[in-house]
Amino acid sequence: MTPVADVAFVAAVLELYLDLPDTPLRFNSADQALARSFRQQKVSLQVIEAAFLLGSLRRLMRPSSLPPLARIRSLAYFQPVIDELLQQPLSDSYLQHLRLKLRALSPHPPASVQKSTFLGDR
Repeated sequence: MTPVADVAFVAAVLELYLDLPDTPLRFNSADQALARSFRQQKVSLQVIEAAFLLGSLRRLMRPSSLPPLARIRSLAYFQPVIDELLQQPLSDSYLQHLRLKLRALSPHPPASVQKSTFLGDR
């Protein structure tokens, strides 16, 4: 692992996280530290993306008769799903299914409030 690869990995994790529905507009230092720890633990981006998709879909598909959930405030929200997928990984085809399902279900914010990890966009 090179420092450049480490930075790219952390940036990719944070970008995936911020692009999800119900996540903050920007990450915090704890989110950054957790993303670095995923790199140190050798958690693949595929497992992280799958956990983000699965966790988000579970929230979006929650019965409407239940009270609404609060917004996600931390990358740590997805840690239990990552742990779950490390024990029982998803197939590549199911990961693609989750991507399509989230795209179909998630509300799309207007372009003026699109989230981004790039500091210059804030």
